[in-house]
Amino acid sequence: METKKAKRIGVLTSGGDAPGMNAAIRAVVRSALHGGMQVMGVHHGYNGLINGDIVEMNVRSVSEILHRGGTILYTARCKEFRTHEGVLKAKENCEKFGIDGLVVIGGDGSFRGARDLSIEGIPCVGIPGTIDNDISCSDYCIGFDTALNTAVEAVDRLRDTSQSHDRCNVVEIMGHGAGHLALEVGIACGASAIWVNEIEFSPDKDIVDRIMTTGKTGKHHFIVIVGEGITDVHALAKYIEEKTGVESRATVLGHIQRGGTPTAKDRVMATQLGNYAVGLLEKGIGNRVVVIKEDHVEDFDILEALKMKKSINQKLYEVAKTINI
Repeated sequence: METKKAKRIGVLTSGGDAPGMNAAIRAVVRSALHGGMQVMGVHHGYNGLINGDIVEMNVRSVSEILHRGGTILYTARCKEFRTHEGVLKAKENCEKFGIDGLVVIGGDGSFRGARDLSIEGIPCVGIPGTIDNDISCSDYCIGFDTALNTAVEAVDRLRDTSQSHDRCNVVEIMGHGAGHLALEVGIACGASAIWVNEIEFSPDKDIVDRIMTTGKTGKHHFIVIVGEGITDVHALAKYIEEKTGVESRATVLGHIQRGGTPTAKDRVMATQLGNYAVGLLEKGIGNRVVVIKEDHVEDFDILEALKMKKSINQKLYEVAKTINI
């Protein structure tokens, strides 16, 4: 969708925060300023767009944020924006503040909002930012690498205790129903079992039997990784202990996975995506999602992107089952 070239753009973060969002904001602001555009920062996602919580940003507004987790623009989920009336309020505020293009950093829900606003005449470009790495059209989402490293470090610490006590540690990994993060954490930590939504799994066959078999080879401590929302990990730990006789504990890592200093990979990816997004709006192009495909930055129509499906890496899962014994 191509309209007039943007002279003043807005930028917002929406949905769950992810490490690297600040790097994306920084890239958007400075790329736009370099191109002679003005930049407006929208606080608290689409809520801020509806309520007019909008401020002008300059080159110093984004100083010293590259290394910071979270988002300096804050974020929120907005029920009102899911209604047509809410979208029209947001459009009115865009017009009031002179915003003729918008960069939206977030996940699928954020992109649906960007699509709705684009339909109403405000060109929007989405940037995938979620630790779940579940944006179908993109190989990579901002925040994934940092969350992966955070979770791996935490599980490594749990392993020390697990080994000292000959225990099984059951660890829940975030993902909002998607198993990409859990799978890679499990591989990186050498988990005895990895339970993700996308792959058929039997607790008896894939955990209990595996622990009993592996125990005969001389291993007496185990790590079991479980994707968020699949089962009650505390009940699972109790079940494992009852069936195997191995003392078991459960840990829910929770939101520590969403915080912290972004890795170099997340900073670089976010910078590339932010710069590319501004380039589209500079040309008057909206209703797009900027993505990473085979290490290249590309863009897709938002509606087309939302229809795409992203599957788990089955081959990687099979490798884990072969090696993590």
